[in-house]
Amino acid sequence: MAKSSSHEKDRVFLVVVDDNPEMRTALRFACMRAKNTGGRVALLRCLEPAAPQHWVGVGEIMREEARDLAEQLISDLSTLVIDISGQIPAVYLREGHVREELIKLISEEPSISILVLGAGIGSKGPGPLISYITGREASNMKIPVTIVPGNLSDSEIDAIT
Repeated sequence: MAKSSSHEKDRVFLVVVDDNPEMRTALRFACMRAKNTGGRVALLRCLEPAAPQHWVGVGEIMREEARDLAEQLISDLSTLVIDISGQIPAVYLREGHVREELIKLISEEPSISILVLGAGIGSKGPGPLISYITGREASNMKIPVTIVPGNLSDSEIDAIT
């Protein structure tokens, strides 16, 4: 009987939380992989910098509202992660452009093992983040990237994980 390695237990599946429907497909995939390998899920939500406002107070209110919405979304998704994987997710809420913050997080956090992204469906292609990661940024990635087709059903994901 083979012993499970501690490396398997340390697997952290990072999902970038955005407002696209394929994100939930990637999240389910990451949760099921974490559940079946003894790993964990990490969630990254980036708050894009607001455009400069003439009135500073208006910009601050918009920023606070965006943060409140992001925190609520992360809370809801964290409950889903716990329900599926049985583990509390690591949560990263950052301000900045998602591409730059994603690359920074991966370089700063050695526990992150795999990036899981959902591919968009339809004529627009896989999505700008996937295009970026698999394009010129591919040689700079320090971890594997799993791209999950956005049109997979829950039962299809469960069958392959």
